[in-house]
Parts: sequence; structure tokens; C-alpha cells
Amino acid sequence: MEQTWRWFGPDDPIKLNHIRQAGATGIVTALHQIPYGVVWSVEEIETRKAMIAADPSLGLRWSVTESLPVHEAIKIGEGDLTELFDNYRQSMRNLAACGVTTICYNFMPVLDWTRTDLRTPLAGGGTSLRFNAHEHAAFDVYMLQRPNAEDDHAPEVLAKARAWYDRSSESDRDRLLSNIMAGLPGAFDRYDIPGLRRMIARYNDMSADGLRATLARFLREVIPTAEEVGIRMAIHPDDPPRPLFGLPRVVSTEDDLAHLLDCCPSPSNGLTFCTGSLGAGRSNDVPAMARRFAADIHFAHLRNVRKEPDGSFEEAEHLGGDVDMVSVVTTLLEEQKRRKDAGRAEWRIPFRPDHGHELLDDVGRRTHPGYPMIGRLRGLAEIRGVMTAVAGLRQLPV
Repeated sequence: MEQTWRWFGPDDPIKLNHIRQAGATGIVTALHQIPYGVVWSVEEIETRKAMIAADPSLGLRWSVTESLPVHEAIKIGEGDLTELFDNYRQSMRNLAACGVTTICYNFMPVLDWTRTDLRTPLAGGGTSLRFNAHEHAAFDVYMLQRPNAEDDHAPEVLAKARAWYDRSSESDRDRLLSNIMAGLPGAFDRYDIPGLRRMIARYNDMSADGLRATLARFLREVIPTAEEVGIRMAIHPDDPPRPLFGLPRVVSTEDDLAHLLDCCPSPSNGLTFCTGSLGAGRSNDVPAMARRFAADIHFAHLRNVRKEPDGSFEEAEHLGGDVDMVSVVTTLLEEQKRRKDAGRAEWRIPFRPDHGHELLDDVGRRTHPGYPMIGRLRGLAEIRGVMTAVAGLRQLPV
């Protein structure tokens, strides 16, 4: 498995030589400076590639694009989308021409990954990301004041939400809004409450079936180009895998993954298999999903979560949460062997240690939430150990 690392570009406080010290050789990055819907030019792509390759002694390459974002109008299916689809396809062609052939993207309406607390204290002084169901409900019911929002939350969660809101200060509420917005690391839009209401209102008439239809349309528009130029499209699951703020989400369950693969069958239509996103779903059997969809996995995010009965969850150690990481890694290594035996030139599955605890010298450092250096280094080292052990026992290629 190719060991990769998410890098947010030249302004990332984590530098390329730090990434190489962690043991990764593949870089996962994106051109966050380009607005959604605008073509990624060959010049811009080559500039980023040159940054990554500037020091040949590091042996780094741009392995995966994460993300080539899908414009909100495509998700909603509103207006004349011809230019947006044309621009997306041209960006795909330009990436392929520059040798970057795996694209991670998502189809989550309005918000990307969502947490309510970015620095939950850990024993010893570290911090983790956390989703508190009652804070989510407090934001939805009392801050957004979404009509009929109470119907989407359990009574015991609503009671805790009311208590939280009643004792919260204005700064507490501002922090909660900021935390919810933090999952948009490359987005140009950061919403205040009225702005978020307006964005959510654009989906008022959108059901889950409607969002599935716009996703299917997107795939029909871009997968033929992906096949033409050798791109592997890898959709990221919803995070968390449930509707939020009345917004539908359709990449959350085993049935959802099967549906999106079946609606546009192609070797180019595949998955970013995120163990943490899927692992936050109470009904998701993540190791079983890895086995079922192994042939469709183009990229993997490996992290872990620890779930609670009310729907809350916390980011756990990479090997310490609810997901059986050893089982998932074993499946990925077995799938690699199948691909190698079949003669595929690019048989290795790129993966990255997704999210990490804020630990030691990273505490208080201005890294992107969820993306500290030391916590991810620890995760990569742990997963590397699992890979080495499993590969040795089963005589599988790493």
C-alpha cells in the first residue's frame, strides 16, 4: 500500500521534508486557491507538482488529488450546468496530462466533514475531534432555528441540547459555528447563521432520491472522460454518515455505496474507503464493506472512531476505536495482491492516516483541524506496523 500524506500546499505549517520524515512518499493535495467550478490549468497543476518534486532526495510525488470539488449547483441540479461540467472534465484532462490520475471528491451538500468540538481533552494533555449529538441539535434547533428541526433529534438529545444552549455564552455559540465550518479546509465560503440558512434553503425541495439523481447525473457526465484519460474517481463517504440540518446525504451506508457503483458501472467509478466516516454509522459493518467493495477501492483513509449510544462519537487512536483496522488492512493487502497477480501496472492502493490526535508539540500549533503532524505520524506508524505484520504472515506484497 502506498503511504501518503495530506498536504494543504505551500501555506501548510507541515512541510514536505516533515512528511518524508514520517515515512510517506505520496502527497495528497489540491489547488485550494482555485474557486469551485473553475478549471485547474496545466500550469497551476505543474506548479504544484514542481513544489512537491523540488527536492529530489525526498522522493515525493503527487499521488492523489483531494479534492477536485463538485460545485454546489451540480449537487442541487439547478440551472444550466453545461459550463460547470465542461470545466470539471477539463480539470480531469489536465490532471491526467500531468500524471495525477486518482481524484477523491465528495457529494455532501453544503458542509464537508462536521464536528462540534475540535479540541476534546485526552488523558495526558492531547486533544481529539468530537461530534456531540446534543451540540449538533442545539445548533440545528436553537441557532439555525430550522423549521421542524426537533423532529430529527431524540427527546433525550433535545433535553441536553436545551440545557447546553441555556447555559452557553455568545462566544460558546460562535465557537460552535466555527467548529462546524472547520470541515471546509479548501472552501471559499464560510457561512454565518443567515448565510447557512440560505444555503440550506436551496435544498428545501431535495429528497435523498433527488440527491441520488444529481449524483448519478454527475457520474454520467464525468466517468466517460475518466475512462478516456485513465482517471480513477474515488468518492468519499458522508462524514458523519447521516442527514445533517435537514440536508440529505446519500453516501453513508452499504446500500448507498452499492447504488452509486451500480448507477454508473465503470472501473473509473470507485471509492475513497474512509474507515472513520463509515465507522461513525451505527449500522455499518466496516470490515464487511471493505471486503464487498474491495475491487472498487481506489484510495483509503484509515482512522478510527468510538461511538456512543446517542449518536455522538469521538476520534480514537487509529488502532483503538470501534473499527477492526487489522481486518480492513488485511482486505486491502489481499486486494493489492489480486491486482498485482492480474498484471495491473498500478496495483498499490494509496492510503493516508486520516485525522489524528493533537499531541505533544502539536498542541496549540496552527495546523488544520484534524491534521496535526505528530498524531498522524503515530497513526501512520501504527498502520505501517499492521501492514508489515499481516503481509509477512500471509506472504502478501506491501
